[in-house]
Amino acid sequence: MNKLFACVLWIVAACNVMAQEKSAEASMNKVRLKFTLDETGHPGYALYFDGQAVIRRSVLGFALAENGDLDNHFEIVGIERKSIDEYWKPVWGEVSQIRNQYEQLMVHLKQTTEPFRLLDVEFRVFNDGLGFRYMFPQQPNLKYFVVSKELTEFNLTGDHKAFWIPGDYDTNEYSYTTSTLSKVDAWAVERKATDIAVRVVPDQYAVQTPLMLKTAGGMYINIHEAALINYPAMQLHVDRDSFKLSANLVPDALGNKAYLHAPFHTPWRTIIVSNRAEDILASKTILNLNEPSRIKETGWIKPMKFAGVWWEMQTGKSTWSYADNLDSLDSKGQLIPNGKHGANTANVKRYIDFAAKNGIAGVLVEGWNTGWEDWFGNWKENVFDFVTPYPDFDVQGISDYAKSKGVKMIMHNETSGSATTYERYADTAFRFMKRYGYPAVKTGYVGKIIPRGEHHDGQWMVNHYERIAQKAADYKVMLDSHEPNRPTGLHRTYPNWMAYESGRGNEYNAFSDGNHPDHETILPFTRLMGGPMDYTPGIFKLRGYASYAPARQVHTTLAKQLALYVTLYSPLQMIADLPENYEAHPDAFQFIKDVAVDWDDTKVVEAEPGAYITTARKAKGTENWFIGAITNEEARTALIPLNFLQKGKKYKMSIYRDANDADWKSNPEAYIIEHVQADAKTVLRLKLAPGGGAAISIVAQ
Repeated sequence: MNKLFACVLWIVAACNVMAQEKSAEASMNKVRLKFTLDETGHPGYALYFDGQAVIRRSVLGFALAENGDLDNHFEIVGIERKSIDEYWKPVWGEVSQIRNQYEQLMVHLKQTTEPFRLLDVEFRVFNDGLGFRYMFPQQPNLKYFVVSKELTEFNLTGDHKAFWIPGDYDTNEYSYTTSTLSKVDAWAVERKATDIAVRVVPDQYAVQTPLMLKTAGGMYINIHEAALINYPAMQLHVDRDSFKLSANLVPDALGNKAYLHAPFHTPWRTIIVSNRAEDILASKTILNLNEPSRIKETGWIKPMKFAGVWWEMQTGKSTWSYADNLDSLDSKGQLIPNGKHGANTANVKRYIDFAAKNGIAGVLVEGWNTGWEDWFGNWKENVFDFVTPYPDFDVQGISDYAKSKGVKMIMHNETSGSATTYERYADTAFRFMKRYGYPAVKTGYVGKIIPRGEHHDGQWMVNHYERIAQKAADYKVMLDSHEPNRPTGLHRTYPNWMAYESGRGNEYNAFSDGNHPDHETILPFTRLMGGPMDYTPGIFKLRGYASYAPARQVHTTLAKQLALYVTLYSPLQMIADLPENYEAHPDAFQFIKDVAVDWDDTKVVEAEPGAYITTARKAKGTENWFIGAITNEEARTALIPLNFLQKGKKYKMSIYRDANDADWKSNPEAYIIEHVQADAKTVLRLKLAPGGGAAISIVAQ
C-alpha cells in the first residue's frame, strides 16, 4: 500500500474515532474532571474530589442574541492535553513564590448543524480545584456577536450551607447571610439594607460570587471567576429546589450581556474544593489563572501603610464639603465655609506629622477638591474635575511639607459614579498626581453609573476599571479602587492595581448598624478570594466615636482590630482611626507600626468560615513573623503551634490579646500585652473574647 495513502487513511480513521467520542477526563491528585456530550450534543462537565461528587453533570454553552444558541448539536473534533508545573514570583503578595501546577484539557467542539460553528472549552485541573473558560476561535460563521445569556451551571449535590450576599448589579456592600441554599432570598436582604445607597437586585434568588459553601459531610467549596476582562461579572441564580446554580451575567442598558468579537475567550469559572477550610484560603488557583504582569518595570510599585483624613468625616467630626451646600454663597458669589471642612492645610499637616513620627509612609486626604457640595445622590456628569482644590487646601504647600517629612501623599478621585467624566479627565488627573508627587490614588464610584443604564458590574464598567488601571500604570501610579466589581486576580496582570474595596468595609461601623462579629471571619472566604481588600482596619475608639449616633459601636475588640492587619490582606493598608485615638494607646499602636504589608510566606493555621481564622505571615526579606487570630461573637481559645519558625532559632514575641474580661459589647478596649521568648517548639493557647482577637509579632534574635 502506498505510504501516503495509508497515512491519509489513518488520519481519516482517527478523525472519525474522535468525532465519535463523547467524553474526556483530566485529574490531579484528589481532583477529577469529566467532560461529556449527551445524546443531543449538549456539552457538560462534572467535578469530583477524593472520589466524591462536587459538581454533578452541569451544562455549558451560550444563548446568542442574533445567532441562535451555542449549546447543542456539538461533536468533539479534537482534544488536547498538557501538563504544567512551574513557579513564578509576584511583585508583591502573601508569598514570595507561587507554584502553578495543573493538568490542561482542551476540548474542541463543532456543531453538526448549520452554520457549523466552533467552540472550545479549556479546563485546568489543579490540586485544589478547577478553572474553565470558553474560547471562540476565529471562524467564518461567528465574527461579531452578542451574548444574551451564559448557560454555565454548577449542579451541586445538596442543600449546602452558604455564606452569601445578594446578586446586586451595583454593590457588594451587604452583610453576609449564612443559610442553606434553599433559604436564599436576596430580596429579603436587599429590602433591609437601607444603609446602601444604590441597590439593584432583579433576581430574588441570585447571589454574588465568590460564593462559599460547606456540605453536610464537611467539604468546602468556593465558586468564583478569574481574569475578568471585557466581560460582565458573573452572579449565580440559585434553584432552591434542585440546588443548581446558573450563571447570571450583569446586563447593560439594553439588557444584553456582552458584545464580543471572535477570537475571544471568557473569564475563567473557578471551583476551589477541599476537606480543609484552611486550604481554601491558601489557594492560588485564581491568581494562577491570570496572565503575567503587563508592566515590564515594577520597581516603583511599593506596598505601604497610610493614615488619612477620612474617618473623621465618616464619624461626623468634619465634612468632605467646604460649604453646607451650593447655595451657601457670600455677596461675591463665593462658597461660605462651614467651618468643618476636614481637608484643610493645617489639619492635613497634622496627619503628615503623625505619619512622619510613626514611620507611616503615606497620607490620604479626601474632600480636598471642589464639588463635594454637589456629589451625593445626584445623577450627573462633571461634578468633579479632579484638579481644583478648595480655597483652604494648599496643594503645593502640602506637597512640599510632606516631602520634607519623608511622607507620600495619596490622591483621592471620587467620580460620583460618572465614569464618562473620569475618562475625559483621566490624563489631566494623573498628570496632576505626577506634578505634585502622588504615587497612589484611591478612586471611588459612589452612586448610579454614567453612562446611564450601565451598572458597576457590567461589561462597560469592567472595561472602564481596567482602562484606569492601565492609565495609572502608564503614569506609574498605584491604584486602590472603591466601589468597582469584586476582584478576580487581576493584580497579577496589573500589579499596580493593589487594592479594592468591593465589599462591606469598616466604614459601615460609622454610618450604619455596622458589621457583625462574624463578618471578618467570612470575608477571607468570600470577598478576598479574588484579591486584597482595603477594609480600613485599626479603629481604637470603639464606642462613642460617631457624633450623630453616640450609642454606636464597632463590633470588635481593640485586639481584633490589630489582628485584622494580618487576617485581611492588603498591600495598601490604612491606619484608619484618628491620630489622637492612637496616641491614647501607644503600646497597642506599636503593633500597627511594626506589622508588615508585604510577605514572603503565609500559613493559615486554623480557619472556619463564619467562626474563626488564625493566619501567620513572614515579613518580606526578614525572619520576622506576624500572627492574627480572630473569632466571631463566640469566645474561643486559639491554638497556634509555631512550628513554622526556623528550628534552633530564638525569637522575641509580643502578644497583643484581649483582656480576660474583654467583650466587644461591654468592654471592647480592654487588652493585655505580653513579651515572652519563643521558638519553633512553642505552642500558644490564646483566649479570644466574644468578637475578639489577638495579634502577635515575632522578631528573630
